[in-house]
Amino acid sequence: MAERFAAIALGHVTREFPHKADHVFTGLQDIGPHRTHHPIFYGSFDWHSCVHGYWTLATLLRRFPDMPSAPAVRALLASSLTPSRVAVELDYLSRPMSAGFERPYGWAWLLKLAAELREHDDPAAFNALAPLAAAFSDRFKAFLPKATYPLRAGVHSNTAFALRLAMDYAEVCGDRALADLARTTAIDWYAGDADCQAWEPSGDEFLSPALMEAECMRRMLAPDQFRAWFGAFLPRTGGRQPATLFTPATVSDRSDGKIAHLDGLNLSRAWCWRGIASVFAADDQVRAVALEAAETHLASALPHVAGDYMGEHWLASFALLALEG
Repeated sequence: MAERFAAIALGHVTREFPHKADHVFTGLQDIGPHRTHHPIFYGSFDWHSCVHGYWTLATLLRRFPDMPSAPAVRALLASSLTPSRVAVELDYLSRPMSAGFERPYGWAWLLKLAAELREHDDPAAFNALAPLAAAFSDRFKAFLPKATYPLRAGVHSNTAFALRLAMDYAEVCGDRALADLARTTAIDWYAGDADCQAWEPSGDEFLSPALMEAECMRRMLAPDQFRAWFGAFLPRTGGRQPATLFTPATVSDRSDGKIAHLDGLNLSRAWCWRGIASVFAADDQVRAVALEAAETHLASALPHVAGDYMGEHWLASFALLALEG
């Protein structure tokens, strides 16, 4: 499976077209191929998908260094993640109209990629990417204090997902200021939430607003604190309620990019359920139903990681999150 996922990612991280750009034009000087502004993350249909495509490859390489595609992955990382290319990506962020570029989803995935590279034996790729990661960390530090309210939508704007990934970077890379800010922000936003009704899924979600919040809080709180919070947040989990959280979403058309998001919802739910289960004892009913829900959602989505480019350019990353979880 790792080799299959690596082959999928290698097939799209350098595929330049089709491409959906997050780009504000300030004048004629801004017109040109997106590869001009993004010499690393120009593939995979959009910038953030390319970033987590690289994360997929880097993670698989660390876990399975002898897989058949490992030499190709190493060559790609060495040729793409260079100081000169990172400098161009960094320059793009300095544009006056780039302050909101990829906020917060792309920010979080770039930090997640940096955290993964920090774990590799060869430091070259991490050292090259480190200035870009530091820039996005600084953006979180500037943004979170003024973000009065969380964003609970099940798409790219979801703030629980962003904080969850940012915390991985903060801890692996020793960014104490970001870790402290992410934790206090999550607690300010979510600590008082209780009796979640889980009005989901919506028609184009790839994140569960309810479960993503729970997985974020699991990452931020001590186990006993989380169990108490979760007991109030989803108090009927042992009885598999709300039922929608235990029922995989139906995907009616995988060639429709928005509807195809629902395969990602099933995978990200599996990731969240596995994380939640890890905090409960082996004989706890919550653990049993959470693991069962994770397997049900995985079984629904894993066969569809590839096939149509609308899902193929990103779904393997979410499958890997779920399987790693």
